[in-house]
Amino acid sequence: MRYTYNFNAGPAALPLEVIRQVQNDLIDINGIGLSILEISHRSEEYELIHYETQQLIRDLLDIPSDYEVLFFQGGASTQFAMVPMNFLTREYMASYVYSGTWSGKAIKEAEKIGEVAIVASSENEQFKRLPDLDEMNIHPGSAYVHVTSNETAAGVQYQNLPNTGNIPLICDMSSDILSRPFDVSKFGLIYAGAQKNLGPAGVTVVIVHRVLLDRIQGNIPDMMNYRIHAKSNSLYNTPPVFSVYVVNLVLKWIANNGGTRGMAERNRLKADLVYETIDRSGGFYKGLAHRDSRSIMNVTFSLLNEELERCLLHELRLNGFIGLEGHRDVGHLRASIYNSVTYNQCKVLTDFLTEFQRRYG
Repeated sequence: MRYTYNFNAGPAALPLEVIRQVQNDLIDINGIGLSILEISHRSEEYELIHYETQQLIRDLLDIPSDYEVLFFQGGASTQFAMVPMNFLTREYMASYVYSGTWSGKAIKEAEKIGEVAIVASSENEQFKRLPDLDEMNIHPGSAYVHVTSNETAAGVQYQNLPNTGNIPLICDMSSDILSRPFDVSKFGLIYAGAQKNLGPAGVTVVIVHRVLLDRIQGNIPDMMNYRIHAKSNSLYNTPPVFSVYVVNLVLKWIANNGGTRGMAERNRLKADLVYETIDRSGGFYKGLAHRDSRSIMNVTFSLLNEELERCLLHELRLNGFIGLEGHRDVGHLRASIYNSVTYNQCKVLTDFLTEFQRRYG
């Protein structure tokens, strides 16, 4: 039995059904006499998992046939460097939207590779509100436009992303992929670390249009080259077998629970519950993100003073609530309510917050 309420920002909660299946397969997967931790990435057993996982992603996101679905190690942080290494050549610049901590890290990596233009920023508002993408001034010589769809630290999320025309749109969706439906065909490349909505840490999913692969020059290391990995169907080197396997189970769980539309409905109900508790507290709790930029994945909030925040975090830990400390760049509190977090877990949290206010308000 589980006695904790997991609101960690990543690695984050997994569905209990998935954890139980993992527990079973750690000893013997599919009756072959080997643990999932032992099978070869060249084995028939793994190849079935590998290709099925790619197809599940395609089905759940309705990915067009001219896109590749790839698996990488290194997390989204590696993708911060791989994107410019593959697409930012000397004759181009890269356009970035600076919306918070993670887009800022992506910008710093890109600046090591080539010329970067920040076409929209909310730094002067401490990233509490998203930059207005309608006012982007994209240079026609841009290799791509990079956007982070959900900033976990500040708790802000785009509900709609722009049409960038002939300039490829590249998106870091690490913290909200598969939380809602979206049109993949608007993007040149999407990347997402698994440890929020997809599975455990250890694998990053990349969805890339084949037209972009043709633009990659041959002067970068093979391990950092999207085209090399696409040609080998993400089996160029040993993939993160265990992580891909768990992603496979999570994708099946999503499919069995209404797909991306089902996840969107669940996530909106959970977010509404938590935000309503904050908003009706009369100022005892205060949401950090501007209302029109609020994330349905990461709810950031503060209390009247730091002493009350320390007291609340202490009591939360004593009562089995995990991961509610705010990101180190922001502080205060944060409840990460990804796909696997249940409405009931959010209700227990909001009941606790209401009772805490009754005692200390």
